[in-house]
Amino acid sequence: MVCFRLAPVPGSGLLLLCLVLGAVSSYALELNLTDSENATCLYAKWQMNFTIRYETTDKHNKTVTISDLGPATYSGSSCGDDQNGPKIAVQFGSGFSWIVNFTEETSFYSIDSISFSYNTNDNTTFPDAKEKGVFTVSDRVAFRVPLNDIFRCNSLLTLGKNDVVQHYWDVHVQAFVQNGTVSTKEFLCDKDKTLTTVLPIVPTTVPSPTTTPSPKEKPEVGSYSVVNSNGTCLLATMGLQLNITHDKVASVININPNTTNFTGSCHPQTALLRLSSSSIKYLDFVFAVKNENRFYLKEVNVSMYLVNGSVFSIANNNLSYWDAPLGSSYMCNKEQTVSVSGAFQINTFDLRVQPFNVMEGKYSTAQECSLDDDTILIPIIVGAGLSGLIIVIVIAYLIGRRKSYAGYQTL
Repeated sequence: MVCFRLAPVPGSGLLLLCLVLGAVSSYALELNLTDSENATCLYAKWQMNFTIRYETTDKHNKTVTISDLGPATYSGSSCGDDQNGPKIAVQFGSGFSWIVNFTEETSFYSIDSISFSYNTNDNTTFPDAKEKGVFTVSDRVAFRVPLNDIFRCNSLLTLGKNDVVQHYWDVHVQAFVQNGTVSTKEFLCDKDKTLTTVLPIVPTTVPSPTTTPSPKEKPEVGSYSVVNSNGTCLLATMGLQLNITHDKVASVININPNTTNFTGSCHPQTALLRLSSSSIKYLDFVFAVKNENRFYLKEVNVSMYLVNGSVFSIANNNLSYWDAPLGSSYMCNKEQTVSVSGAFQINTFDLRVQPFNVMEGKYSTAQECSLDDDTILIPIIVGAGLSGLIIVIVIAYLIGRRKSYAGYQTL
């Protein structure tokens, strides 16, 4: 019997499916594969998406991000036998499939190869594609993991070949599970091994740094988007400036959108925009729905390399910024600061975001931030003017009364 335990969306519960494989979103996949004796033989939990570049009929290049293609099946996944090693096989959308193969050595097992197939006949995902058909890219991975260890890599892993870039993160996998029990001993990927310095979230004011950063010019504004099976599901336009304090040294970093990669995912209650570059392992903006009628920025996670080679990491899932009604976008042209922690703030410029209910790939009507709302200045100015006038009248009246009293002599 083959069973899968899947958790497509946090909080949605677990599904235990035997023989008949059901549907699950490609976000936060969790698989528990059992053998004929109902003992776990392979365990995996991971997140992934894909960025594909293709040529259109008018000889232009388009890029699409595959992050959530709805129902998935797991036909062909197996524990392995004497002839073949274990395998995870996932099918989703119209002709999309993903396969990872494992092999065993004396005291190690290997995550041997990963292949991904996509179908450009899907006009919704690949509009105006010049070449039609199913295309497959395969990569030799050869991650060697000690037997009875679980491989863990929370950092962003990237595989690039031809016109396809594959992104993986929050990976936990163990093939050849011993005695049906998933190991608690972790074997870390190289990127996770470098995460030795993780700064805590400090809500209080940071002491003045010994080194002050030199002033930075306004960052360049970048445009980012996330696409799923229904088309564009998230839009973001913003200039980003990172303010970091590490070991009492402050630095300011402008994000260059021309050298920044972006991925993400969209779901009914949450949406993710992830930015990455040569120095930024990941910068996550997580949006959430509240009260079923508004959205807001709920979480920011960052892990990046500093100039001195150390790794700076911060996470805060208790934020409340960029609040706007569902069906609209949030806009703030003035400089705005998102305070993630005492050691990490993000300054935004010319910001506009819409993480839900994007229609036809365009922004909906924007709700402006209070910093942009100049109309509030009118009553303030009028009120200040009236207050000053009243003060002048009162002072003049008191002076007049004083003079009138001075004109009389006491008998």
